[in-house]
Amino acid sequence: MVVGAVALIAGGDGMTAARLAVSMTTLQASIGSLNDVVDAPRDVDHKPGKPIPAGLVSPRLAVAVVAAGAGVGVGLAIPSGWATAGLAIVVLTIGYGYDLRVKGTAWSWLPFAVGIPLLPVYGWLGAAGTLPASFAVLLPVAVVAGTALAIANARADAERDAAAGVGSVAIGLGLERAWTVNAVLLGSVVVLAFATLGSGDAALATLTSGDASLGARAGALVAVLVIALGVVVGRHGDRARRERAWELQAIGVGLLAMAWLAGAPLGV
Repeated sequence: MVVGAVALIAGGDGMTAARLAVSMTTLQASIGSLNDVVDAPRDVDHKPGKPIPAGLVSPRLAVAVVAAGAGVGVGLAIPSGWATAGLAIVVLTIGYGYDLRVKGTAWSWLPFAVGIPLLPVYGWLGAAGTLPASFAVLLPVAVVAGTALAIANARADAERDAAAGVGSVAIGLGLERAWTVNAVLLGSVVVLAFATLGSGDAALATLTSGDASLGARAGALVAVLVIALGVVVGRHGDRARRERAWELQAIGVGLLAMAWLAGAPLGV
């Protein structure tokens, strides 16, 4: 959703936006399938409802999805140029690195922090062929947002990870402290987004300039409400409640990024 919407904001036509959105979806399917393959032995005891341990998908088919998703995702990126195709490979590398190396460690948040900012980059670069200077504001904020979402995701799986003997940033911090860090980081993202919404390329200003469209500000407000709901929902409750909280936060962050891009005069 984010990639396609950003491509449209960047001036791409509907076919280009759809192609890039499908490309990113298949890349993520490849990454997710590899994650399921790697986790299958442990999931038998701790997550038996997942497709492989439940017998819904064979390991061989999951591996085929890994390969097909990677091939289709990169292939659909090529019409946008080799820079976009290279970025698709970077996305796969980050995702596979998470699956194979850093998942279950205290560094599990890092691929999120790096990978989340690549979503708007992928959509814009794929549609326009270059990036506007104002991405120098967007990307650092997106890194903070990615870190916050990684913590929320880790909180959702804390009990299952602990039972499986797997570490995570949420386990290291503890659920209460992890929630606090998550809330503070997302609060910082909201403040920075509104402070720079509508700021021009020339200044890359940190103060609201007032020239953002009313629609963009309204969209940003809706995004903030969704983020806030996610933070509140995840404060207490069971794993399912924390899972919903992380999903709400992810949706809110995506909406906020699109509103920011729509409201800022991002000339190249």
